[in-house]
Amino acid sequence: MKQTTERILLFKAYERFWHWAQAVLIVFMALTGFEIHGNYTLFGFDQATEFHEVSAWSLVVLWVFTIFWHLTTGEYKHYLPTRKGLWEQLMYYSRGIFTGEPHPFHPSAAAKHNPLQRLTYLLLKILIFPTIWISGLLYLFYNEWSRLELISAELSLKSVALIHTAAAFLILTFLVAHLYLITTGETIGQFMKAMISGWEEVPVRQKRPNKTEKSS
Repeated sequence: MKQTTERILLFKAYERFWHWAQAVLIVFMALTGFEIHGNYTLFGFDQATEFHEVSAWSLVVLWVFTIFWHLTTGEYKHYLPTRKGLWEQLMYYSRGIFTGEPHPFHPSAAAKHNPLQRLTYLLLKILIFPTIWISGLLYLFYNEWSRLELISAELSLKSVALIHTAAAFLILTFLVAHLYLITTGETIGQFMKAMISGWEEVPVRQKRPNKTEKSS
């Protein structure tokens, strides 16, 4: 028996803009960042450095507006961690996804992300993104370290660069995993369509009968 579904608006317009703009900027920063490290030549060192800095500031501005948007609209609630369903989600990604088991989580307007997504996204926002922000700014304003007198004498440009690169690799690792997981719907493009149009087909939630309905 085919399960009844309904079409809901899952991702708002700004949410979709933020998602795709962030994705483009992160990929472009990775491209220019690896060139700055000398892995290949595409734009030339000076041009790659300039592009990297412009993209970085653009991403910072985007993140500031997005944090404001999340806080003022209440969308931040979708990223608050929960233990409910976390084990089932771990089992699905580690085993069930390979044996054809049904997905234990279906998004809704009240809960867009499964428990594992919530935890992953929260770690990105409060740990990895701030790390790459701070290390990038320290790297960019290296010549101001002595004047500001805020930096420990033990901190070196090399250590800042290593931290920045490590955070960048963590973001790229997340990106690769994210690209894989968006292909694991009922069709390869199911999850991608939702982030393009905003709409997604989800199973209709069965309404629990109230006491009056039970007694009748």
